[in-house]
Amino acid sequence: MQVSIELTLTPLQNNFEEHIMRFIKCLRASDFTVLENPLSTQVYGEYDKLMIFLTQEIKKAFGAMDHVLVHMKMIKSNRSDYEPFF
Repeated sequence: MQVSIELTLTPLQNNFEEHIMRFIKCLRASDFTVLENPLSTQVYGEYDKLMIFLTQEIKKAFGAMDHVLVHMKMIKSNRSDYEPFF
């Protein structure tokens, strides 16, 4: 089953930029399709593999910070090729 996941990592501390960049670089280095915009990062792929990967990466990010929030939205289907029609 294919999924599309939108992630926003929000460190609740002063030196937040390095943590966000590290997290995004880990996503980029994966075998999944990753698209970015200024507000969030989208990751696309097979559900089981992607969830295992994200669980590991989110755990690493949580371990590197005292206070952090991850906001995630998920849809069942790979929408990486979405083109607005209007």
